[in-house]
Amino acid sequence: MTPAEADVSGIHCRLDALLADRDMTLTSLADQVGVSIVNLSVLKNDRAKAIRFSTLVAICDVLDCEVGELLVRERG
Repeated sequence: MTPAEADVSGIHCRLDALLADRDMTLTSLADQVGVSIVNLSVLKNDRAKAIRFSTLVAICDVLDCEVGELLVRERG
């Protein structure tokens, strides 16, 4: 991740990796979660400033993962 891409919060979303591991598309996830592709793309590209707990739970349910697998703290 380049400094320009790094979020000042230090939180990185691993959505790309989790989708790839599950051979799932962002479109499929959006349909199953009930969130727009645009909003998931913002999250996936580390541009999100906030996320609703209900959305976070829904994403984790569909991806069968824990919050800590989806969102990680980047230290550096």
